[in-house]
Amino acid sequence: MPVDIVLTVIVTTVIQAVFGVGVLLFGTPTLLLLGYSFVDTLSVLLPISIAISALQIVKHYAHIDLEFVKQVLRYTIPPVVLFLVLATKANINIAPIIGIFLILVALKSFLPFVAQQFSRLLSFQTVYLVVMGIIHGLTNLGGAMLTAIVHGKAYDKNTTRVTIAVCYALFALFQLVTLLLSGQQFHLAWSENVTILQIGIIVFLLTEEFVYSSIDNNKYSRLFAVFLLASGSLLIIKSL
Repeated sequence: MPVDIVLTVIVTTVIQAVFGVGVLLFGTPTLLLLGYSFVDTLSVLLPISIAISALQIVKHYAHIDLEFVKQVLRYTIPPVVLFLVLATKANINIAPIIGIFLILVALKSFLPFVAQQFSRLLSFQTVYLVVMGIIHGLTNLGGAMLTAIVHGKAYDKNTTRVTIAVCYALFALFQLVTLLLSGQQFHLAWSENVTILQIGIIVFLLTEEFVYSSIDNNKYSRLFAVFLLASGSLLIIKSL
């Protein structure tokens, strides 16, 4: 079993357990940098992301913002599928742009002017959701934009995480089905993928019990802003 994949999954699973995204957002550029193909990277990370999101949904389903999820299904999922097909044939790197965007979103928690401009951006939510789908299909980094828009809605911590989890699960599910239907060849053994998936689930359950449950709403909001800032910075650094 590839040790580098296992370590990547452990670290990114801890992040996703707290914030609702992480396995795809950070796992994708990490595995690509380690030399794995885009398709093999997705074959490892998508099942883990779906499993973690499903566990989060089961626990907090009553907090889901269903109207927002419907908008994501309508405007984001179609471009995810279309541009994933294109991404398997091209190599596009827009991580620096996403990184800068995340840093600006993080700053809205501290700078009133940035908060005002971000609120203006969200008035064009339909366009935002379509662009998010395009970016996720091409790069697997749409989770960054997803966390940004959900963070901007000022939910409590359970609504924030579970709404992100539902949308993230939809992203991953449609991506996985698209890859299977398009006949993509996966090079990692099925048994290895299953073992890595089990490791991810165990790490999630431990993080849920000992980390997430100890964070209150106010602390979660501040922590989320720091998470966005760190995410943006790392995406820029990884792209250099």
